[in-house]
Amino acid sequence: GGFGGFGGGSRRNGPKRGGDVRQVIDITFEEAAFGCKKNITLTKMDLCPECQGTGAKPGTSPVTCSKCRGTGQVQTQVRTPFGYMTNVGTCPDCKGTGQIVKDPCKNCRGTGKVRKTSTIEVTIPQGIDNGQTIQVSGMGEPGEKGGPSGDLLVTIRVKPHKIFVRKDFDVY
Repeated sequence: GGFGGFGGGSRRNGPKRGGDVRQVIDITFEEAAFGCKKNITLTKMDLCPECQGTGAKPGTSPVTCSKCRGTGQVQTQVRTPFGYMTNVGTCPDCKGTGQIVKDPCKNCRGTGKVRKTSTIEVTIPQGIDNGQTIQVSGMGEPGEKGGPSGDLLVTIRVKPHKIFVRKDFDVY
């Protein structure tokens, strides 16, 4: 916000990256040494197939908020003994999105997202160590307002072997 008209607010209704999804998987010592492919089942939010993520009933679309004129923010001016003070806050009507869904989608109840379970194949590189994380770009939660999806972060747990032990880059 600003003081006496100084300072600027930021636009809150632009594209926003989706959240990352974290998953931990267990692999054997041999799989860590030689690499492998693993199927991972994820349950995460995804764009609603009915409304393509708009939140509006198919055949309709969200409308620009009349209170904030699509900015997602409202300004209020208060007169003080020192002059006028401008406060900038989130629009109470559209909750900062800049748009209002008048006729919500029945599938996602106007959120634009639904919970979905899917299985993806992740390639585990050879020589991966216990506790390392593999990043799979774009497989996280969907973005907002056309923003990119988040990433899937797979943390590896290597099960101990009966005979062999790994110490840094050596196997004993």
